Amino acid sequence: DRIGKAMIEAAERDGLINSDTVIIEPTSGNTGIALAFVCAQRGYRLILTMPETMSLERRTLLALLGAELVLTEGPKGMKGAIAKAEELAAATPNSWIPQQFSNPANPEAHRRTTAEEIWADTDGAVDIVVAAVGTGGTATGCVEVLKPRKPGLQVIAVEPEDSPVISQTLAGEEVKPGPHKIQGTGAGFVPDNLHLKDPSSDEFQISESVKVSNDDA
Repeated sequence: DRIGKAMIEAAERDGLINSDTVIIEPTSGNTGIALAFVCAQRGYRLILTMPETMSLERRTLLALLGAELVLTEGPKGMKGAIAKAEELAAATPNSWIPQQFSNPANPEAHRRTTAEEIWADTDGAVDIVVAAVGTGGTATGCVEVLKPRKPGLQVIAVEPEDSPVISQTLAGEEVKPGPHKIQGTGAGFVPDNLHLKDPSSDEFQISESVKVSNDDA
C-alpha cells in the first residue's frame, strides 16, 4: 500500500492532481488495490485497466473499494492494459496516470521505509534480499539503500519462468516475454523502476534473477 500512498502524495505535492482529477492506472492488481484504498480515502475517482486473466477475487476487491475496472485482452498482458490506460487518459479531461513502473515515488517509498525496516529488523545483518518483481520498486529501493551499507549484499529478483525478461537482460540476451499465470509479477518488460545497474559504476547491482514456474508459484 505504501507506493499507492506515496505516488498520490507526490502528485498532490507537485500540483499534478486536484480534487476533480480522474486517476487512471494499469494494474495486475497489487498497486491497483493500494491506489483504490488511497483514492477511496481521499475522494478521487479511480479507473483501473487490468488484463482479464487476473483473478475474480482481485476484481471483486477493487470494485468493493470503489474502483472502476476496464478489462483488457488477456494475451496482451500488462502492455495491453498500459495501452488502454493511455487511451482512456487521452480521452478524459483532467486525468492523470501514476505510471507505477516509472514513477520515482515508487522506489523512493521503499528507500524510506522498506529498506530501513529491513536494516533495523536485522540489526544490519541482512545478507540477501529476495524480491518478486512487479514494478521493480521494492528491489531498487532496497538495493540502493542497503548495498552501500553492506557491499556484499545480494539482491535477487524473482520472475516467471515463462517470461524471464530480467534474466535475459542480465545475460545480454534478446528479451522474449511470454504469457504466464503468476499474478502481480512479470509485466513482460524490464520496468524503468527496476535499476539493474548502479548508476555510479554502471555495474549490475541486482545480483541475479530466479525463475519460478507457474506450478511452483
